Amino acid sequence: MMRGTGMAGVLLALAGCATLGPTPPGRFDGPLVVLWVAPGTQDPAGDGRFILVPMPDEPFTFTRTAPGATVTRIVPGPIYTDGGSIPRLAQAFQGFNPWGYAPAYMIHDWLFVARHCVTDGQAQGREGEIAAMPFAESARIVGEAIATLEAEHRIGGDDIAGEAIPLVVAGPVSRARWRAKGECAGHRLTPQHAEAVRRIQRGAAPRVLRGGPDAAPLPEARVVARFSF
Repeated sequence: MMRGTGMAGVLLALAGCATLGPTPPGRFDGPLVVLWVAPGTQDPAGDGRFILVPMPDEPFTFTRTAPGATVTRIVPGPIYTDGGSIPRLAQAFQGFNPWGYAPAYMIHDWLFVARHCVTDGQAQGREGEIAAMPFAESARIVGEAIATLEAEHRIGGDDIAGEAIPLVVAGPVSRARWRAKGECAGHRLTPQHAEAVRRIQRGAAPRVLRGGPDAAPLPEARVVARFSF
């Protein structure tokens, strides 16, 4: 594990001059399934490509308590995710692995998908609700989500990740991504992956999903994580 000036240097490079306001805990509700659909060997961030699969009858929700919040209830739809977009170099630190804070990362990833689709005029479902959200608020939401996980004793509070991750996602790299144009179409699920999501939401969720002779062809997909609040 990296210490001292090496750790500080990496965090400084990732976060730039970012600062955050208060990040009070909120509340998570609903189950969450994470579906693996591609390896991450060519991806400079995360552990591969996954799909966030919320359940329609009991949606995965983050309810905020921060005063003046643009949106108080965040209800993500199915999206591709890389597990938090935390650069691999940062993962050398305790707590930075994408799955340590998965629910917070999923909220963050969905906010960026929604922002890109709002920017491109292609927002669907609840994506349009974040149209007025400034970039800095998206980083504060990560801090609020992590504070919620800590308050519920789902993660420990004895490492640097809980404080540093919101600063990293408030930095210049994330700011540039927030402002990107022409990204929405690439976030939409392929027909095959959309079918895999529908099967899980209908309750057919074996660990490995494949197409069969009487079913639409599906790429291999594995349920790798389940969360319940």
